[in-house]
Amino acid sequence: MPPDREEAGGRPAAILIAGPTASGKSALATRLAERHGGVVINTDSMQVYADLHRLTARPDPDEEARVPHRLYGHVDGAVNYSVGHFSRDAAALLATLGGQMPVFVGGTGLYFRALEQGFSELPPVPEAVRTQVRAEADGRPTEALHADLARHDPEGAARLRPSDRMRVMRALEIFRATGRPIASFYGDPVPGPLAGRDLRKIFLAPDRAVLRARIDARFRTMIAEGALDEVARLRERRLDPMLPVMRAHGVPGLIAHLDGAVSLEAAIDRGQADTRAYAKRQFTWFRHQMGEDWRWVDPEGAKVEDLF
Repeated sequence: MPPDREEAGGRPAAILIAGPTASGKSALATRLAERHGGVVINTDSMQVYADLHRLTARPDPDEEARVPHRLYGHVDGAVNYSVGHFSRDAAALLATLGGQMPVFVGGTGLYFRALEQGFSELPPVPEAVRTQVRAEADGRPTEALHADLARHDPEGAARLRPSDRMRVMRALEIFRATGRPIASFYGDPVPGPLAGRDLRKIFLAPDRAVLRARIDARFRTMIAEGALDEVARLRERRLDPMLPVMRAHGVPGLIAHLDGAVSLEAAIDRGQADTRAYAKRQFTWFRHQMGEDWRWVDPEGAKVEDLF
């Protein structure tokens, strides 16, 4: 796609801000949107859900009042929202912005990759097939399911962590529904809405020890501000436990606490540990999966004036 008039004049088509959870992305995105007359656009797979405002650390009302925020909390928890949904929603939103600068911010690497490189359409799985596969998987450890997948689809299994139950199950469902490995559908991706555009890309990379302490403190703040009540309401809906919203960091442990299986302190410990592990994976993913045109920045020194 040729550059539009704004890009030709030196103004980027969009700003992309990624980084691990609790790295200060939202605050920086708001400041950049203010500076450039922009709109903050969510690029986080959990912050799309209406059910979990506190537990997913969506922007607070003060931030939302300063600049427009889009694609936050617009999806019901019963929806299995995917990278394809996000890419289509982002494309539709970009078409409405006019001269406003889009500032994409979040921690979901696949969403950022889809903005530029596009995404592959996966076939729908009939509900009867999904129900059967999940019934067979009930009570079995994820590592055993990954081993099953490796027998049928070794390439697909090699792409997935043996502990990533949601994606392992998705690959098993697709194989059962189509008889084909999931990788066979990765041929011709749907073009990304920012493909070929002039972009500014920042990855916030805080000190690891500082980040771990921040994650732990923020999780306790979430609990104090009502995250447990959010999870209680979600639990009452009795949704499929394989849905993304049911696997958000903190949700399984807090539900276990509400069920009387563990103490609140144990649930907090689990949520903190899961979030710290996720932050570590975010560092690794961006280092190995995204291009060298991402600028890694220490958020403690990320002054708007110094970035653009």
